[in-house]
Amino acid sequence: MTRMTRRSSLFLGMAALLASAGLHAAQPAAQPASYFPPAGEWARKAPAELGMDAAALAAALQYAQGHETERAVDFSDQEATFGSRLGSMPTRRAHTNGVVIYKGYVVAEFGDTNFVDPTYSVAKSMLSTLAGVARRDGRIGKLDEPVARRVNDGGYASAQNAPITWKHHLQQESEWQGSMWGKNADFIGKEQFGAGERKPRTPGAPGTYYEYNDVRINRFALSLLRVFDKPLPEVFQEQVMDVIGASTTWKWVPYTNSYVELNGKQVPSVSGGTRWGGGMWINSWDMARFGYLWLRGGAWNGRQVVPAGYVKEALTPSEHGPDYGYLWWLNTKGKTLPGLPTNAFAALGAGSNTILVSPDHDLVIVWRWHGGNVAEFGKRVIAAIR
Repeated sequence: MTRMTRRSSLFLGMAALLASAGLHAAQPAAQPASYFPPAGEWARKAPAELGMDAAALAAALQYAQGHETERAVDFSDQEATFGSRLGSMPTRRAHTNGVVIYKGYVVAEFGDTNFVDPTYSVAKSMLSTLAGVARRDGRIGKLDEPVARRVNDGGYASAQNAPITWKHHLQQESEWQGSMWGKNADFIGKEQFGAGERKPRTPGAPGTYYEYNDVRINRFALSLLRVFDKPLPEVFQEQVMDVIGASTTWKWVPYTNSYVELNGKQVPSVSGGTRWGGGMWINSWDMARFGYLWLRGGAWNGRQVVPAGYVKEALTPSEHGPDYGYLWWLNTKGKTLPGLPTNAFAALGAGSNTILVSPDHDLVIVWRWHGGNVAEFGKRVIAAIR
């Protein structure tokens, strides 16, 4: 007899004895329903209301505010860092800012959290979310099926690219070869790729090698557009952002040349970052809602936006990546987010722009334009939880 069966038998036996005496066994206390902020507002609670040490939390915020990024406020370092632009950029960025969500409530914020800024590669985790929606709606089948079965635009016609699966793209192990919007997947050339240029490398078979590669991510984004038969910003708004009550200030900015014909119209294909301009421009509150969706296992107020099974897979490390899931950074080895639980995970963008999620602590932290590891801020916030 299993341990669970023995426990159940003991409970039922005790219940029968109590019932014969006119009594009833105590039932396990019901867990309180999670709070989900409605559109346009987010309930705040004083740290002490949720059992937090206010002084320790204030010290954590002081730490975060004192560690701003060295990135240029006017983005004048953009091309030297990433290479020639394909899309627009703002004229300036906000200073470091952030939001702390504990048990669903706002317990702290600092800086200009309403400022709409590029969030760089946090957009990759948003593409992962859209892939989950596509899986939910049957627009893609099993994640290990070749993309070419549903996408027939020439991007997977070569012998190298034909075997690439959705999972390969999601884990950045596709080894896709080609050019997207004028940028080659090999990342060779300082003018095109700035400080991110790379040495020549012979590509391996899909699924055998991890490489963080925005050209391949942009190919993945175009493939998602094909299966949705609709621009991704429209899908993201309808299927994700409207559901979670996000603002109307965010925008997913395409490159000037990343347009394709769809049903007789020219529509934009967006990127998975802001490496060459464009990308997801968003405020900290909308980033916090997005992180909270993933903290709650892809569900929002009774609606399963992203399938629970997909969320579980997305937070499972790939075979070849550096603790990487489906376009999310993981901590299963305790190295990505040192000092935090192994089930913590994060969306990370240049700048740094970050969303940290710690399920063990019912915690979401957004920290933008900082010059440190978000885990250090996270540890200080967690130290305030009594």
